[in-house]
Amino acid sequence: MPEGDTVHLAAARLHRALAGRQLLASDFRVPRLATADLSGQLVDSVAARGKHLLLRTGGGLTLHTHLRMEGAWHLYRPGRPWAPPAADVRAVLRTQPWVAVGYRLAVCELLPTAGEAGLLARLGPDPLAPDWDPREAVRRLLGDPRRALGEALLDQQAIAGPGNVYKSEVCFLRGVDPWTPVGEVPDLPGLVDLLARLMQANRGTGSQVTTGDLRPGRRSWVAGRAGRPCRRCGTPVRKAAQGGGGGERVTYWCPSCQRAPTP
Repeated sequence: MPEGDTVHLAAARLHRALAGRQLLASDFRVPRLATADLSGQLVDSVAARGKHLLLRTGGGLTLHTHLRMEGAWHLYRPGRPWAPPAADVRAVLRTQPWVAVGYRLAVCELLPTAGEAGLLARLGPDPLAPDWDPREAVRRLLGDPRRALGEALLDQQAIAGPGNVYKSEVCFLRGVDPWTPVGEVPDLPGLVDLLARLMQANRGTGSQVTTGDLRPGRRSWVAGRAGRPCRRCGTPVRKAAQGGGGGERVTYWCPSCQRAPTP
């Protein structure tokens, strides 16, 4: 699943391309929107909240999409070929200079812009939003102090945006085993602050770099490195599913650098 900073970058690119433009045509290839038509409306803005992407029109409507594991938005110049396969296309928005194409969108729905509050109210604070509130994030994480930290960090109702990469990396950097109960984590506010700073540092890059090394294969400490030696101690990095979601929710950690309860 894309990390929150990836979704924010996608929203920023769509905003630059579409905001202030009139929609010449729209094409929704999902059953519930088969007859929807946004043509003639102006795009007011495109924004992200956590992993939710919100395209707002002057007609008071919001196109709400969620990328989940495989979704993406691509921009094309009119007349240019699109990436195949066509069967993966779920939404098409046409303006004079750009065509925005949404692929494999797990969520694609229209709702009144005035009704966004109901959707966003379910989400926790977003580290990339102007109203980021670290104290509220800590409070929500501690709502169930017995819950494993790695599982809690993926709960979008606690913090909106983090995925498997940031969860694994921040636990490693703070030396905390991801199966440690939230209520037993030393300096939880410090961990949340580091998580936010990592995401903020990467919001415009399109990649998650936590080591400070931009070279391929050296951008993370443990994420995506199962079986390879820990960069600090040489112990093989481990990988396991954590919480619900099966293979979607995987955690990477070093059993030597992050001592605590084991899965």
